[in-house]
Formats: sequence, structure tokens, C-alpha cells
Amino acid sequence: MSIVTVQLGQCGNQIGHEVFSALCSDIRGTHGLCSKKENESYQDSCKERFFCEDESGVPVARAVLVDMEPKVISQTLSMAARSGHWKYSSHSHFCQKQGSGNNWANGYSVHGPRHKEAIMDLVQKEAEKCDRLGGFFTIMSMAGGTGSGLGAFVTQCLRDAFPTSFMLNHVVWPYGTGEVIVQNYNSVLTLSHLYHSSDALLVHENDVIHKICAQLMNIKQISFRDVNQVIAHQLGSVFQPTHTAGGGSGYSRNPLGDLMETLVPHPEFRMLGLRNIPQMPESSLPYSTFSWPGLLKHLRQMLIANAQMEEGIDWQVRPPHPGSSIPSTNKALHFNTSIANLVILRGKDVHGVDLGSFQDPSLYTSWLNPQDAFNAWKTPRAFNKYEKSAALVSNSQFLLKPLDSIVGKAWNMFASKAYLHQYTKFGIQEEDFLDCFTTLEQVISSYTNL
Repeated sequence: MSIVTVQLGQCGNQIGHEVFSALCSDIRGTHGLCSKKENESYQDSCKERFFCEDESGVPVARAVLVDMEPKVISQTLSMAARSGHWKYSSHSHFCQKQGSGNNWANGYSVHGPRHKEAIMDLVQKEAEKCDRLGGFFTIMSMAGGTGSGLGAFVTQCLRDAFPTSFMLNHVVWPYGTGEVIVQNYNSVLTLSHLYHSSDALLVHENDVIHKICAQLMNIKQISFRDVNQVIAHQLGSVFQPTHTAGGGSGYSRNPLGDLMETLVPHPEFRMLGLRNIPQMPESSLPYSTFSWPGLLKHLRQMLIANAQMEEGIDWQVRPPHPGSSIPSTNKALHFNTSIANLVILRGKDVHGVDLGSFQDPSLYTSWLNPQDAFNAWKTPRAFNKYEKSAALVSNSQFLLKPLDSIVGKAWNMFASKAYLHQYTKFGIQEEDFLDCFTTLEQVISSYTNL
């Protein structure tokens, strides 16, 4: 099944370009120890998901690019074409001459309705090119105006137009120190609207990725492109083809459906976090060796201690003993409880790996059987020069603290009526804000009580 990617705003378009570059680089690169037949099957499966081909055989991304300003889209189109390995369709982008001024309400209430027909027409055409449509993957930020406001509007339109298709929103969480004065308002409005129309939200936090660039990738002057390439690598490690449990010998045909079935057992819980291991500069890879037990020990502790990367994990955090309602130590208070986890393994000797430690009942909420709460997908096909790599997609309390923080900051501004006139002039009233706060406070409460 094919996935149509919708890139929204500056952030969405820049990340989208890096995602397709990473996918294309992976299918053209070395493939570890898997057979020629396996590698060809992998390449075909990736192309079916993310690309169609033009008359000369060049892969064309199954994507719609939307921004209210032309600059980023024209850069994105030309960078893809210049690569010579893949490109975007010359007919599947939409831009205007005026942005949303970092105002969610402008993107949602003005640009969205005004340009709905043109944008949805592009999406419809892209969907019709798919032999079988598996769903939509939108990429957007929460802090600005176009990606967040227009992104929330477009997601609702997609849900209305394609009610049976899967919808996964990739959302970039703003830097805590702040890029935009009203970013907490924009974030609260975005998240609450997406919660009503998306099947799941896959979140990357800018602060976390920045830390990975500095500490794991050893990048001295970190640019947005560096951050976006790390995000793209992590997304590729999830979305490239794998064999799912019970899926037979072929590669999974329905990636978004499989992801939702595995990780979103209840509509109250739709927030997904992503961890990836190992991550290092390409120049270090030839000198590094990894064992599966070592990688998975680190990945499991990253899950338990809510660590963002394999450096600096708190190894003292332990899950509470089964049956104990009160944690035995204060450390256990920081334990990250999961609803569902998916581990994706790629590379050498993948089929003999012992994943029993991820099926420990103490990791999970009591209302799901650990056998149902944990899944593993595998392929012997290596990913982007890593001989062995593992990704963890988790529906857990990963995002509880950042979500609580953003809602708290937005509420403090709202209580003093700061900047509200910027939103009311575009038709977003105080009651709308209150509805959004209520939605997210319910989400916080649900995850807190796991």
C-alpha cells in the first residue's frame, strides 16, 4: 500500500525533503548480509510506499507540498531534482505570496478555508495515483502559523474526505526556550485539534534532536538541516519495509495500518515517541561494532528511564515490582509506564534476537496483556550503513512532562489575556481556547493515571 505524504509549512517541507532523501539513499545503498532477492523485495516495497516513477524511471515522491510562502517550496523542489536520484512532481505543490505570521488562527481560519479546494484537489490527484492507498502521513511543526494552523485544518479535511484511510501526523515540538512568543498557544491549539482528527501523533522534540546532534553526532555548529537529517533518519528507520509478526515471509503491505493496530489500542492514547539506536557520525561507523544484547539493554533502559538517547541514561530507574501499588523508591516515581511498544530491528543476525525483556508485565499498564502490548518487526536488510540498528516506537508517558509544560505556559498567558487579540481577530474565541485546554488536560490526566 502507498502512503501520501503531506508536507506543511517551512518545517514540514524541509523535513519531508530529508525523509525522501534518506529513503532513497537507503534503497540505493549497501544492504548488509541479506540476499539479492530479499534486497530487491525491500527496494520494491519501499518504492511502492513512497514513490511512483516518471517516464524515464526516476522515482517521484508521493507527496503534496503546501506552504503560504514560495521560497522553501521552490528550494525543496530544486534540491530534490538536483540530486538526480529522485524528485517531486512538478504539479503537486501549493504556495501563496503571504505567510501566516506565526499565527495559528490565520493558518486555520483564513488560509485553510480560502485554499481548501486547491490543496485538497492536489491531495486527491496524488491519492488517485496509488494502486492502493494506505493512508496519509503529514509533517508539520506546532510553533508557527502555517504548519500548525493550516496543518490542523488540512488534517480535518483529509479525515472528512478519506474517512477510512489511516492518518498519522508527524509533529515537531518547539524548542523549550522558544522560537515564537506565542508558540505555546499555537501548540495547544494544534495538538487538541489533531487529537480529534488524527489516528496518532508521532512527536519529535527539537531540544532532544539538538542534543543528539551535539552529543552523538559531534556537530559543532548545529543547523536546522542537521536536526532535520537526524529526524529523517529516525523516521526512515520506522517506515522502511520490515517483516511484521505473523505477516508471512513478505514485507508488510500496510505500514500505517500495522503501526496503528500495534500502538494505538485506545483512542484516548494517541501520542507516540520514537527512540533510535545507535546514532553516530557516518565516519565512525567503520570502527564501531554492536551486539544485539548490548543495543537492546540500552534501548530498554531508555524506555524505562524516559531517556532520549543512549548517553547519560539513568540506570537506577527500575520498574515497580508486579503487584506493588506504591513504588518502592522515589526513583521508581520517574518510571515511564507504557501502553504499547514496538521494536524494529534491522540488520545482521536479526532473527535470533531475544526480546523477552520488553515483554515484562511491569513495563505496561495493567489493562493490556503484555503479549498484546509489545510487538517486534524485523528485517535482515541493514539500514543506511548501520550493520545493526533498532528503533523503538512507544505509546507511553514519554511526552507527559513536555505536554504538561506547554499547557501550563499557555494557560498562564491565557489567564492574563496576553496576545489573545491576535487570535480573536481571526475568529478564534476564548471558548475555543478553553475547549482546547480541556481536551489536553484530559490527555494529561489519562497518561498520568496509567
